[in-house]
Amino acid sequence: MFVGPFNESIIKRAIEKGKVKIFVHNLRNFGVAKHRLCDDRPYGGGPGMVLKPEPIWRALKAIKQRAKNKKQKIILLSPQGKLFNQKEAERLAKYKHLILICAHYEGVDERVYSWIDEEISIGDYILTGGEIPTLVLVDSIVRLLHGVVGKSESLKSESFSGKFLDHPQYTRPRCYRSKRVPAVLLSGDHKKIALWRRKEAIKNTYLRRPDLLTKIRLTKGEKKIVEKVKKKYAWTD
Repeated sequence: MFVGPFNESIIKRAIEKGKVKIFVHNLRNFGVAKHRLCDDRPYGGGPGMVLKPEPIWRALKAIKQRAKNKKQKIILLSPQGKLFNQKEAERLAKYKHLILICAHYEGVDERVYSWIDEEISIGDYILTGGEIPTLVLVDSIVRLLHGVVGKSESLKSESFSGKFLDHPQYTRPRCYRSKRVPAVLLSGDHKKIALWRRKEAIKNTYLRRPDLLTKIRLTKGEKKIVEKVKKKYAWTD
């Protein structure tokens, strides 16, 4: 599940440039007994299987011995965890070493929680395991590392990096199937373009994620734009 994503696009280039090192550890290599068991039936009965504590402890011990770094964070990907967002990605990007544990089946043995620093969830829904959430974390964190994304301005202007969702983007051709690129973007007037983008970003936020506006401290100018947008699109309330 990890081979493809880690060998494509931005993450692949980040690894090749030496901006990040990513190691995938197979829990079965640390399994119990002859068959390297990693899971077992839950005590007290019930459906499904639970990840055993021994393989996780052995894996953590081996990883810590290889990577002696003080600024280390052990994270369990779990639906019970704190909801992941852009601010969390920015916080985690400051750590030199992250250990991400993929939960599976009915979860992990409760004793595992005494060895982790925090739990993180990517949303209020259930997945087969923590592999896909781990990929989400890795992708969002790696692209924040210095020198990974070509232009730092790209990071600053993205949705959830600033106050509002991103503004509409256009590229060539100027006209396609009777739909034209807004004239202001072709004007060369950077002030007008910046103002148009700000207005469109606010409009996008109001129409798609109005809940975000209740959490943002708006300037007087931004409040005026919001009021104009509300009047124009009052039917969406």
